[in-house]
Amino acid sequence: MIRYDILPTRCGDLLVAINERGLVHVDFVAGLRALPDMSGWQQDHGALAPFLAEFDAYFAGRLQRFTLPLAARGTTFQQAVWQALCDIPYGETRSYSDIARAIGKPNAVRAVGAANGRNPLSIIVPCHRVIGQNGSLTGYAGGLEIKKALLALERGN
Repeated sequence: MIRYDILPTRCGDLLVAINERGLVHVDFVAGLRALPDMSGWQQDHGALAPFLAEFDAYFAGRLQRFTLPLAARGTTFQQAVWQALCDIPYGETRSYSDIARAIGKPNAVRAVGAANGRNPLSIIVPCHRVIGQNGSLTGYAGGLEIKKALLALERGN
């Protein structure tokens, strides 16, 4: 059973979903990526309360590292990329090339980009911290304006 709730944030409404093991999906409702089929999901604010509290603390600038249990599914390669994203310090950025090198696959820059784009746990797995090699902001499932806002939040702006 997947339970979910919608959290209003300063960057827009955030869909947060869990199963019995932990977080399975976090995404901005108005983002560029289509939301998953939620027809079998159950809205449950009570079950999500501890998860939503951490997101509230993050958006208030009081939380830099989440402690929530994660249960996202992905390939071994995707999991490696997502773990490397989690290793990017709060308020910092890395390029796709940096991530490819961090996972020991320096020629897999495009594959890293694809895995980054399939990240089902926005914010928790901080794909918003990945930028182009030249420092430019690149695509983000929530949209570039949300990516800019998240980076500004983390930089204290």
